[in-house]
Parts: sequence; structure tokens; C-alpha cells
Amino acid sequence: MDIKDKIVESTKEIFSTMVMMDVTVVDQDPTARQAIRDGISGIIGLAGTRKGVLAIHIPAPVALAITGSFLGMEVEEINEDVEDAVGELANMLGGNVKTILSENGRDIELSLPTTISGTNYDFQTAKDVEVTALAFATDTGTFSVELQLER
Repeated sequence: MDIKDKIVESTKEIFSTMVMMDVTVVDQDPTARQAIRDGISGIIGLAGTRKGVLAIHIPAPVALAITGSFLGMEVEEINEDVEDAVGELANMLGGNVKTILSENGRDIELSLPTTISGTNYDFQTAKDVEVTALAFATDTGTFSVELQLER
């Protein structure tokens, strides 16, 4: 099983158990996307034997639905609850990626999750990295998970 399959498995598991949402992989290339028009990204850094960044990019309407399902409440705008939920999703995915990349998990450290939201921003690929990017669909729309690892 390669890293892409493991990310799919982890994302599906996290969403079904923690967010109470089913997600499916969409056959599209999220690396071909343009600037994020209206959304939020949760980002977590990896350092140690493997260095890189894991990010989850979610359009605003999808982020509101995910947060509402995650917290069991109605969410109408990108606020601190949405930032916390998206940061926690990045953290959970980062933790899973850490165990995928490392035998015992002790030789890779994770940063604290960071969120960025706005109406027009871009997430650039670092130089000399291997990018694994996947798009997922929910009932309310799609989001993507991106892993950049130094070669």
C-alpha cells in the first residue's frame, strides 16, 4: 500500500469516526487548482527524518458543513470554531501520516496546526518536494488533502 492509499484510508476513517461524514475520492488532480477563492486550509509541518507539510484545503461551505457535523451544531460563518475544527483535522491527518512514514513515530515531530482562511489565497509547493494530493467529495462539496515531502 503506497502513501496515497494510506492517506485515503486515514481521511475516510477520520471523517467517518470523528466528523460523522462519508467521503469518497474524486478522480481529479487537486494540484492543478488555482488560488483558493473562498475557503480555509489547515496546515501542519513535519520535521525529523522526513520533512514536509500536510495541508487540508476546504471551500467555505464545505468547511461549515464539516464543522457543524464535527461539533454537532449549526455553523454559519468561518469563525474560531471552524478554524479549530480544520486545525484538528490537519492534526489528526498529520498524526496518521507521521505513523505511515515512521516505524515508531519517534523520529518525526509535528508542528502545531495552523489555519489560513480568506477569499483569494494560494498554497505554493516548496522546491524539490514530492507532492501527493487527493481530492475528496462530501455531500456538500469537495476538499483536498496535500502532502509535500522533501526528496
